[in-house]
Amino acid sequence: MELRKFVKQKRRETGLTQIELAERAGLGLRFIRDLEQGKQTLRLDKVNQLLIMFGHKMEPVKFSNDDIFQKNTGDE
Repeated sequence: MELRKFVKQKRRETGLTQIELAERAGLGLRFIRDLEQGKQTLRLDKVNQLLIMFGHKMEPVKFSNDDIFQKNTGDE
């Protein structure tokens, strides 16, 4: 699942608005909006600060070159 979809889903499951989520996570509203809209460049420390609220964190994941090819061509 894409990060933006995951965060939006978790936020909705907990019944929080973007403003409430930003306040609880100690982050700016703009960061939450950027993340949920799929901004390509985000600070990893802030992403993890938010994900920790939902019991998750970003970390390296092994994948193959086929995964890169499929993502770039849209084949899935």
